[in-house]
Order: sequence, then structure tokens, then C-alpha cells
Amino acid sequence: MDAFFEFVGNYFWLVFVFGGAIGGGLKAIGAANERRAERRQERYRLKQQTKLAELEASGQRRVDAEAVRRDIAKSLDQHNQTDVRWFAYELDAATLLDFPMMIDLREPLTIEFHRAKRRTDLLRPDSVDDLVDDSDRRREYRDAVHAYATAFDVAETEAKRRRRSGFSDEEQQRLQRAQRLLQLAQDAGASPEERRSAYARARKELDGLIVLPAATTQQLEQRVAGQLER
Repeated sequence: MDAFFEFVGNYFWLVFVFGGAIGGGLKAIGAANERRAERRQERYRLKQQTKLAELEASGQRRVDAEAVRRDIAKSLDQHNQTDVRWFAYELDAATLLDFPMMIDLREPLTIEFHRAKRRTDLLRPDSVDDLVDDSDRRREYRDAVHAYATAFDVAETEAKRRRRSGFSDEEQQRLQRAQRLLQLAQDAGASPEERRSAYARARKELDGLIVLPAATTQQLEQRVAGQLER
């Protein structure tokens, strides 16, 4: 220890010679340490920003997917509601005979409605998830549903306006007779023979006049058969 202090005492002048260089070196080391610390902080900040951006993107994807599902569900609901409105005609022969234009394929509005329904039924997905990742099919189905609902509205409005006016007086009388006969065919108070005869005569009145949809005929025959079996 004495030797150290003796050395310092003898060579203290070296401090004045090399002091600047030593101080500069210490400052450089300090600056380098600060830059490394700043770089670490910047890397940490960038990592946090990246994580935050990923979380936001993931949340946005979830929000977008839910919005898409709601849009598809809305189209499916509109499809179902329009079907229910059509079934009120298709499954009730008496109503169809009041508004025969709904099945009169000589009418352009009726043709357009049935064409739009077939296209929409073909495009209908089995579930909402079938269309979530397919924007083209989703757009095509949504547009088809809109066209179907619109075509039905137009055809129904015109059918209610016309009722049976598109038919001659003789044809209107046949429609009226067919309607009364179909009511008799489903009347539980009539005898089996009366119901059979009424149904056969109703079909004859409609022959060459209008063609009932297959679902209408099936529903009607089931009702008549049910009455006959009682």
C-alpha cells in the first residue's frame, strides 16, 4: 500500500497528461451504455406495440366474423319469412283459388317470383358458417333473397288486386265451383261418398284451368284421405 501511495506521489503529474483521455473514455463508455439501454427500451416498446396490434387485429377479426354471421342470419330469416308467406298460399287450395295468379305461369310476375324462389333455394346454405369465409357466395345469396322477397311482394300485390279478374266469367264460375267442392271434400260432416265425389269433381273443374302445385295437391289429398279414414 505504501508503494502505491509513493507511486502516486511521484507520478501525480500523469493525471494532467492523461486525464482528458481517461475522462473522454469514461464519457464514451457511459454514452454507449445509454445507447444500449435506449435500444433495449425501443425493442421492448416495439414488441409491446406488435403484441397490441395483434390483439387488436384478432379482436377486429372476431368482431368482423360476428357481423358477417349476423348478416347471413338476417338473409336466412328473410328467406324463411318469405317462404312462410308463400306456404300460406301453397298449402291452402282455397286461398290459391281466391288469388289464382300466384300459380298462373302465364303471368310474367308469377314466373319471376317462382324463378327467384328456385334460385334462392338453390343458394341457401346449410348453416350460417357455410358462408362466413366466402364473400362471393354470401353476396350472391343475400342478393338472391332480396330478389325473391321483392318478386313475391310484387306478385302478391298484383294477385290481390286482380283476384280472379284475369279469368273469363265461365272460368271464374269454374274456380268458384272447385273451391266449394274442395271445402265439401274436407268436410267431416259429409259422407265418404260425398267427399270422394266432391274431390273428383273439383279436380275436373280445375283441369285445363290452373295447375295446383304438387305440395298443394299432396296437402289436399292428405286432408281428404284423413276425413275418409275417420
